[in-house]
Amino acid sequence: MFSVGDNQLHGTLPWNLGLTLPNLQLFYLTLNRLTGLIPVSLSNASLLEELYFTSNDFIGGVPTDLGNLQLLRIFNIAGIENLVNLHALNMNDNLLSGEIPVAFVLSGAIPKEVMSISSLSITLHLAQNSLTGLLPLEVGSLKNLGEIDVSENKLIGEIPHTLGDCKSLIRLRLRSNFFDGTIPSSLSDLRAIEVLDLSSNNLTGQIPEVLGSFPLLMNLNLSFNDFDGKLPNKGVFGNASAVSVMENSKLCGGIPMLQLMPECAIQAPKRRKKFLYLVVFIPTIAIAVCLIFAVVLYERRKSRTELSSTNFIKGQYTSFSYSDLWKATDEFSSSNLIGVGTYGSVYRGMFALDYTIVAVKVLNLQRQGASKSFIAECEALRNVRHRNLVKVLASCSSIDFKGNDFKALVYELMPNESLEEWLHPKEEEGHHLRNLSFNQRLSIAIDVAYALDYLHNHQGTPIANCDLKPSNILHDNDMVAHVGDFGLAKILFETNNNSSITDINSITIKGSIGYVAPEYGMGCGVSTLGDVFSYGILLLELFTRRRPTEDMFKNGLSLHEFAKMTFPNRMMEIADPIILEENSRGDVTNNVESEKQRLLECFTLVVGVGITCSKGTPRDRMQMKEVVARMLVIRDKFLGVGIYKER
Repeated sequence: MFSVGDNQLHGTLPWNLGLTLPNLQLFYLTLNRLTGLIPVSLSNASLLEELYFTSNDFIGGVPTDLGNLQLLRIFNIAGIENLVNLHALNMNDNLLSGEIPVAFVLSGAIPKEVMSISSLSITLHLAQNSLTGLLPLEVGSLKNLGEIDVSENKLIGEIPHTLGDCKSLIRLRLRSNFFDGTIPSSLSDLRAIEVLDLSSNNLTGQIPEVLGSFPLLMNLNLSFNDFDGKLPNKGVFGNASAVSVMENSKLCGGIPMLQLMPECAIQAPKRRKKFLYLVVFIPTIAIAVCLIFAVVLYERRKSRTELSSTNFIKGQYTSFSYSDLWKATDEFSSSNLIGVGTYGSVYRGMFALDYTIVAVKVLNLQRQGASKSFIAECEALRNVRHRNLVKVLASCSSIDFKGNDFKALVYELMPNESLEEWLHPKEEEGHHLRNLSFNQRLSIAIDVAYALDYLHNHQGTPIANCDLKPSNILHDNDMVAHVGDFGLAKILFETNNNSSITDINSITIKGSIGYVAPEYGMGCGVSTLGDVFSYGILLLELFTRRRPTEDMFKNGLSLHEFAKMTFPNRMMEIADPIILEENSRGDVTNNVESEKQRLLECFTLVVGVGITCSKGTPRDRMQMKEVVARMLVIRDKFLGVGIYKER
């Protein structure tokens, strides 16, 4: 066995590795920074049973001679049809660009031969690559497979109906591709399915009611598609915490907590359409012309106290005036004040028309930089949407009743408060220390990592949040974390397009003390790696419950150094005591010590990610894509799923 995973190793593998270690049985290199080619000589290690190469920076192709390793059971990077004993194939998050055996190219199409490895019975991971083309129909031959994950690729076409033949599937993840068409009826045969993620595709049609009859389905994500019709309400559809259907504007019905339109629009019969056009359409046009003429005259006389608003994200609201927000917040009452930030105050508001509850951020325009912050947030959020970003409904730029300039942003309200309030409740308000389980903390950390990875890598021009901290991490009813407050985000956004480093310095980027990257204080330009630093500090705070600004952190001692001094052998000294008190995954087990050991190992891995992300030199930090991959591996290890599943 040769295991050096998660050690930040650099460099290349020796060309004669397989010749010097001919009796190698397990080779574990996951989560390092190794580069170069995979040695052909590994094919000489004929006793190899497990091979883990995930999350490195290897280039070139996978040697075809590796197909001769007949004893290989787990191949955590690539495989071919000759591997008759292969049980798991994991190729996610690599930079390979050459040919993989049987002409499988990570930036090309998936070959049919990969789907012919009948021995695969655990997992097929191809996520986070640049795979294109169709998902082969031959995927149906993997009848014993427990998990398929091809998320975050560029796959197109319809979802293969042959997936219905994979009756042993427990987890099917196809999110963030370009699949179109409807959900195939054959998926009704996947009676063992527990996780089904089809989000962020171009799927259409109605959602099959049969999904509600799956007895084991615990997580169904159909968000960011174009489904229509009435949403079922039985089975998993009756649990708002288990199903997500947001950003499907044509859906209706469902349970109230999903906040869909209660009734579906009824279309007129085709035979009546022509008649309706003649009777309704022509008079409507005439009336509309008159109304437009009247509105134009009215607008010319309208006071500046009326609305000047922008709606960035398609939603139910199209306009807000100062008067609307004044009424919704009960005259900006202190009893509705949620919090006060650098550039303004946030109020809880409710619109009397439909009792919708929102959060209204009112900018303090007397503070220098507030107007620029307003513009920054508008620009940064104009074209982004992600389940882990706080949704902005509209903006208002007008004047108040006294003639003063007024600017505000209207957000979707996050009812479960901020991470700051969960970690550090105010004693004077009678709040007791809140319990966040280890698994909840992992989920929050992964949610935030997903949001940053999206902003940095997946929505066009990279955007840096520049002010990541616990008070800007908000939670919805299901404790899903959302990143908010993009008041400084425009700095990177504008800099990458127009501005210079001098412009950055003149705007005075500071972020928040304790979380801001050290290079910003030395006049360096804003980059996504600044967010990575803030994430690292937030991660350490999340699992230790220690603020980076505590009195103990002085004279050269920081939260980063504090964690580094105890890593990896004295982890118990810095862990939040609440974590140590829980019985690992929260279930009753017969092996408590084993569970505690698993928790300690995962806690150590998390702290390692936090330490690496918060290093002083930007080039030594991870990219957020790598952070996401590592955190997902840690969660799988903690929950005992995927390659860590006990058999």
